Amino acid sequence: MTSRSTARPNGQPQASKICQFKLVLLGESAVGKSSLVLRFVKGQFHEYQESTIGVKFEIWDTAGQERYHSLAPMYYRGAQAAIVVYDITNQETFARAKTWVKELQRQASPSIVIALAGNKADLANKRMVEYEEAQAYADDNSLLFMETSAKTAMNVNDLFLAIAKKLPKSEPQNLGGAAGRSRGVDLHEQSQQNKSQCCSN
Repeated sequence: MTSRSTARPNGQPQASKICQFKLVLLGESAVGKSSLVLRFVKGQFHEYQESTIGVKFEIWDTAGQERYHSLAPMYYRGAQAAIVVYDITNQETFARAKTWVKELQRQASPSIVIALAGNKADLANKRMVEYEEAQAYADDNSLLFMETSAKTAMNVNDLFLAIAKKLPKSEPQNLGGAAGRSRGVDLHEQSQQNKSQCCSN
């Protein structure tokens, strides 16, 4: 379906456009990537999606296929955001997270927003990765950083919200007269799915 540049036939302005961003999750198996996504989607996703931020994430999860590392560049090609997840109770997963960050910095889009998530914060009594160590690493590499818990929902929505706020906004394209109304990138006509407000403050 082609994009229209001004008002739609029913007189509705283009504020119903959705700004869609590809977001990938990276990290070792069993650190909780899928659980974070499920918690976000089942939690307050609809409330969040219909907020004034108007961002829709196209979330790509490896679903346990990390061993196919050679395919990773195809997986994160075109991604505007990435969440690199480690388990705070497992130092090895933190080391592996650093490797993923380096790879993204080397091969992904230069403008990609990278967030580091220390998951399983509900198991703080078994902590092997100190918060300060991860925060210092994130600061040195210009990453967003939060400790999260898919189990308790701690910081899960906040993590996605922080990413949405950092996504680069560019001049909208092919929007004609609606240019002053909408901000964002990757605007697509979603046909039946135009239920969310996009980028209108």
